[in-house]
Amino acid sequence: MTVKMEDIVSLCKRRGFVWPGSDVYGGMAGTWDFGPLGVALKKRIMDAWWQYWVEERDDIYGVDAAILMNPRTWSASGHTATFADPLVECGNCHGRFRADKIAEGVSESVTTDEFRALNVPCPTCGKTDWGEIRQFNMMFRTHVGPVDDDSSIAYLRPETAQGIFTNYKNVVDSLYPDLPFGLAQQGKAFRNEISPRDFILRDRECSQMEIEYFVAPEKWEEEFEKLLKEQHAFLKDVMCLDMERVHGREVEEGDRAHYSKRTVDIEFDYPNGREELMGLAYRTDFDLMNIQRESGKNMEYIVKGGGARFVPHVLEPSIGVERLFLAVLTSAYAEDEINGEKRTVLRLPEQLAPYRFCVSPLLKNKPELVAKAQEVYALLRQKYGNVTWDDSGNIGKRYRKQDEIGTPKCVVIDFDTLEDGTVTVRDRDTTEQVRVKIEEL
Repeated sequence: MTVKMEDIVSLCKRRGFVWPGSDVYGGMAGTWDFGPLGVALKKRIMDAWWQYWVEERDDIYGVDAAILMNPRTWSASGHTATFADPLVECGNCHGRFRADKIAEGVSESVTTDEFRALNVPCPTCGKTDWGEIRQFNMMFRTHVGPVDDDSSIAYLRPETAQGIFTNYKNVVDSLYPDLPFGLAQQGKAFRNEISPRDFILRDRECSQMEIEYFVAPEKWEEEFEKLLKEQHAFLKDVMCLDMERVHGREVEEGDRAHYSKRTVDIEFDYPNGREELMGLAYRTDFDLMNIQRESGKNMEYIVKGGGARFVPHVLEPSIGVERLFLAVLTSAYAEDEINGEKRTVLRLPEQLAPYRFCVSPLLKNKPELVAKAQEVYALLRQKYGNVTWDDSGNIGKRYRKQDEIGTPKCVVIDFDTLEDGTVTVRDRDTTEQVRVKIEEL
């Protein structure tokens, strides 16, 4: 089916997945708050990523670096000079936009003359009276300490990667890992987007999951292909995405980040169109060599047994949590009819669903049913953890609610349960119901 963004947004707000940030005060553009179900889904996505890339492997280790970093970090990495987007202002309504996002087929390096020649209408007022394009640095600036001057300037990190690079030497000197090895990090990143839009796809505060994979320079192509296959396997087998919506794109040189010699973007067909979901970049030795020059510390890796010395090259598989969250919802969202009634259902994979089971008494005004249902609820909660209780409305309405939030199984305690110890288990996707003994749940 064709999934509309407004349907996803409506479901997220109605059922407590995602709300506009600071909504009670009128919101704040580019910020979003995750409600109880959103937090649960987001955590399961992040835990599944960590298990796949870190816990199930012997060559990738975790780090958790500070959000605030020495400002020399961003000078050495090139962010201070180059982490910018083309900003253009409408001369009529004075709306400000990212030039490469409101004009088709232009890159981030588009010039003023090139942009004006396209006669792109302003998204707000429809005029074509454009000012000069200028580069707008997206890093959030702040001050550290009690003095508010140039000596106290710091930045909220625009990516988690630099916290990995600055700890590369610490890991080498403490764990002595064999090449190739990787360092993984999950955490917040902040980007002062010119015009945040498209729900949680482009926001000013997001969560990232990044790996820096250190390899011998001559091995980068071989390891690049391995990681690319593993990324696709993760999306297919762990996230259970609709792979017909997943596409690979070789990024041309003019569109690659300043540090990249090769980048493959894995794109996804979101409700608003095709957008980047996950990336794999070959960063060469750009970051470690810059750190070596800026800090004066030797970043060489010494092969064990008195072997070669060299600065490793780096491959970077990275993904935004919110983008993956929306891809999971888009793949899972469906509408169908049950007994002539329209139904919205999230066919989330069982390992990602906020709740694995919902337990209900058939009637909430029958104490014996409620007591038995609470007993079953306690047993399942002890075993699985993510189990919910629902005794509101009739059983049909409970099923519809649980379908909409993605609960795979509903367990109903009825009068037969009191007689033979069996319960009704109803499947979310097929709506089929079977009788199962409580001890076999």
